[in-house]
Amino acid sequence: MFGELLKHHREAAGLTQAALARKIPCDRSHVARIEAGTRVPQDAFAKHCDELLGTGGVLLRLWGRIDWYPEVQHPDWFERRAQMDALAVALREYQERVIPGLLQTEDYARALFSRVASGNEVEERVQARLSRQQRFLMTAGPQYIVVLDESCLRNLVGSSAIMREQCAHLLNVQRHRNIRIQVAPAEFPELVRPNASMSLITLPDGHRWVYSESLDRGYFNDDPAVCVRHERTYDALRADALSARDSAALIGELMEGCERDGHGRSGHGDLDQEQPQRRQRRQLHRSSPRYPRRRPRPGQQGR
Repeated sequence: MFGELLKHHREAAGLTQAALARKIPCDRSHVARIEAGTRVPQDAFAKHCDELLGTGGVLLRLWGRIDWYPEVQHPDWFERRAQMDALAVALREYQERVIPGLLQTEDYARALFSRVASGNEVEERVQARLSRQQRFLMTAGPQYIVVLDESCLRNLVGSSAIMREQCAHLLNVQRHRNIRIQVAPAEFPELVRPNASMSLITLPDGHRWVYSESLDRGYFNDDPAVCVRHERTYDALRADALSARDSAALIGELMEGCERDGHGRSGHGDLDQEQPQRRQRRQLHRSSPRYPRRRPRPGQQGR
């Protein structure tokens, strides 16, 4: 239904799929798949098409009413976490190595799942993962604050094109008023980082949970003392990480690097090459958002 309506308004505006894609901008194949009903659009796509095609907001209204993932299934061990995501009023996450599921693009998620599954199982897992995102991307969605270790942005998943699209997606979703994305840079060695990725979940009744996971199992803990300990670690990390604005500048630099070089960067060698270039760009573009180099606090000099 969404695809047919998009096609109707596109043709009424005298635009081909390629012409609309150039205005968005995105690949023509992305528009084609949405019109064919084989790819789920983001709300930003619907809003942008409304503006370009002069529809009066009909596409975005329809987007909000469609149940895009009516029959998805999560692994048994993850079902409880998915249920919490459907109810949470606030979610704070720290993630290392890979982009968290609620922020992944479809192609990024597919590349990840292709490492451990094949065929229909990959597509089922991708759709299940994307089904969790819609609630957080809607207007007035739950508060969602994420601190990404820089490794999330530098570990190549799929291809440089997938990584560039993923970075662009991060820059887009953080425009939502309920979402904040901050980066914990590798060049800030004094940051106190959690020992593993974790989520701090607040439910409507005020009950708080700490969630972490291994390769095939999720771990929940609602002990108040445990929650307070992890919340303090998280809050300190968030305060010392890059601001949302400076994080966006760093994500933008890495996105440009993927496009310029034609391959994703990962590993310490690439990181060592990128950091001097990053400092040179900050000197050349003083009007752009910049972030300072951290200095050890008093008492940390001897650590």
